[in-house]
Amino acid sequence: MTGIFYGSSVGNTRFVAEKLALLLPGSELNPVETATQEDIEKYDFLILGTSTWGVGNLQDDFETFVDTLLTSNLNGKTIALFGLGDQFTYPDTFCNGMGRLYELIKDKGCDFVGKWPSDDYDFSDSLAVVDGEFVGLALDEDNEPDLTDYRLGEWTKGF
Repeated sequence: MTGIFYGSSVGNTRFVAEKLALLLPGSELNPVETATQEDIEKYDFLILGTSTWGVGNLQDDFETFVDTLLTSNLNGKTIALFGLGDQFTYPDTFCNGMGRLYELIKDKGCDFVGKWPSDDYDFSDSLAVVDGEFVGLALDEDNEPDLTDYRLGEWTKGF
């Protein structure tokens, strides 16, 4: 079973999460502001989505949800990440929220899927890039909303 967990302040991440749910029949949407440890642990496959706020921080609801996530048993779970950012206004922190989330859970015994190439973006630095690739799908709804559907479709083919 697939659980899509997202934090959204202005609606963009929720919008992307809803599109993902349509591409992945049988998946369930879980806003992180109400998600519990039991919600996390009932899924084998977790898709976690956050935007980046301030100077490269996680979205507010995700900041609170991290404690729940870290006390959950993630051992053996498959996890995919997606992040939203603004590569032109914040080129030095593009999708850092996704990178911070990855750093927090990478040693929790889970298997990550869904790395994404970083070469089709215009940014200078990102915590979400490891070994030349994004740790998950990077989206820019502010500047490239026309690429979101294509990127989501290609990304989910890997699942």
